[in-house]
Amino acid sequence: MPDRARSRAGQLGTYLVLVLGALLAIVPFVWELSTAFKSLGESIRVPPVWLPAHPSWRGFTMVFDNAPFARQFANTVVMSLCRTAGQLLLCSLAGYAFARLHFPGRRVLFGLFLSILMVPSQLFIIPQYRIMQELGWLNSMQALVLPGIFSAFGTFLLRQYFLSLPNELGEAAELDGCGPLRTYWHIYLPLARPGVIALGVLTLLWSWNDLLWPLIVNTDPRQMTLSAGLASLKGQYLTNYPVLMAGAVMATLPMIVVFAMLQRQVVEGVASAGTKG
Repeated sequence: MPDRARSRAGQLGTYLVLVLGALLAIVPFVWELSTAFKSLGESIRVPPVWLPAHPSWRGFTMVFDNAPFARQFANTVVMSLCRTAGQLLLCSLAGYAFARLHFPGRRVLFGLFLSILMVPSQLFIIPQYRIMQELGWLNSMQALVLPGIFSAFGTFLLRQYFLSLPNELGEAAELDGCGPLRTYWHIYLPLARPGVIALGVLTLLWSWNDLLWPLIVNTDPRQMTLSAGLASLKGQYLTNYPVLMAGAVMATLPMIVVFAMLQRQVVEGVASAGTKG
């Protein structure tokens, strides 16, 4: 009995922590959704009002009046898809090379590659901005896309996944006359599908939510992404929170749908990538 009681107490404590964590994640979104339907007065009232007295869609319509929301949505979709496609191609090639190809200095080069993860990404902003400026790419789509198609984390993730696959597959392909590139494309890449999907979803979420770089490199409202465009809705002295939250809801929903559809593949891919070092 004492052991069973301790086990139940441990389970209860675990469930309590999980419930608190879920509330911390859900409550901000519920508040965002509720505020999107409030009036401006209700959104700044003290004490706060959880539910609007007269829900209104006016905040959603005003988003399109205050910003080129449709254009910014299209910019975000194009940027996120291009970044994701670029990372999947380059990271899978690099991960396969580090995992399956033997060349001098492979371990040293991979260690240097991973050292990028220890450097704050903010340190690269000024050099990247200067490069975009010299190329004349400010306020353009390529300025949003190109710096985001390289990822040390993505290379590490897929390298670990390729390492978890049997060596016999590559040896059999080599005996059949396949070169490294053909072996990568026809043998290893299809088997690494869960890891590729996991990286794709994580990259898509990161690209969709990226704020700092789009805010710096594109100052034209019609060339901004959703995150930067929503940030511009915040006023210096007064912010129309229903409009801001309505835009945030519309910007958040696509990623919620994507993650809900692919969450199993994301978990499987990340878990499998950590099974072999």
